[in-house]
Amino acid sequence: MTTTRIARIAGSAIAITALALTAGCGGSSEGGGEGGGDGSTLQDAIDNGTITVGFAGEAPYSFEDGGELTGATVALHREIFSELGIDEVDGVNADFGALIPGLNANRFDVVSAGMSILPERCEQALFSNPEFMYTTALMVPEGNPEDLATMDDLVDSDLNVVTMTGAIESDYAGSLGLSNHSEVSTPQDGMDAVTTGRADAFALTGISLNWMADNNPDAGVEVTESFVQEIDGVPQVGAGGTVFRTDDEELQQAYNEKLDEIVQDEDRYLEIVGDYGFTAEERPDGSLTTQMLCEGDLPTGEE
Repeated sequence: MTTTRIARIAGSAIAITALALTAGCGGSSEGGGEGGGDGSTLQDAIDNGTITVGFAGEAPYSFEDGGELTGATVALHREIFSELGIDEVDGVNADFGALIPGLNANRFDVVSAGMSILPERCEQALFSNPEFMYTTALMVPEGNPEDLATMDDLVDSDLNVVTMTGAIESDYAGSLGLSNHSEVSTPQDGMDAVTTGRADAFALTGISLNWMADNNPDAGVEVTESFVQEIDGVPQVGAGGTVFRTDDEELQQAYNEKLDEIVQDEDRYLEIVGDYGFTAEERPDGSLTTQMLCEGDLPTGEE
């Protein structure tokens, strides 16, 4: 098994560096890979045998376990990049909100975080085809004392809700006008806010919250049924993918070719990501494309 090296960079440092470097950064891997030469990011990664991914420590997408980088997105990356002739995947840990700035500052070659594909993000970076379909859930104190079901239940209330900085649920909270809303840097911070009573709910993807609850059985929390949040009457159907720099179309296209082969084969898809809690329900069915998501063209009917 290939050893995965993991570096940690503070999110604030990445963001500051991004502001200084984004305007002049090129497509080849300068901070992430070891090449940084005149070749493309893809060719540099092949030549070096290594690609560097930015991740935010959100289980079960991409996170550390015993010093090893793991998770469903990482598993997909190892499979796909190995088929492209890149044997090693290195990780750089950053706050979720600093991932795209870090990518554009050449701190890593791609973002491995199962990041939701959103119009404003598509203006800053390229996304792969959808890798996972998303629903939202709420982590609440055990027994769900406020009987919460969706984020709508938090509107016009004095209940405190936390979301993760940069995550789509933060956008939902803003659109809903939640007055008692604050952000946290990591999923663990969100769970801690609930367990200590500082928050009545923590909103995040259902997959992530269920993973945390299952792996912390004594935390005194539970997770609501997953739901598709509605904003202005439009169901916020979503999907996540891998993120590339805007001038890395070659890498994006090569990645998509291998990804599509995996997604179209349900057995193979589940063999790769099933150990991380993903099911056939999360496998993209082709009805929602990256172009649709980047344009904000969301279906208004079924989830």
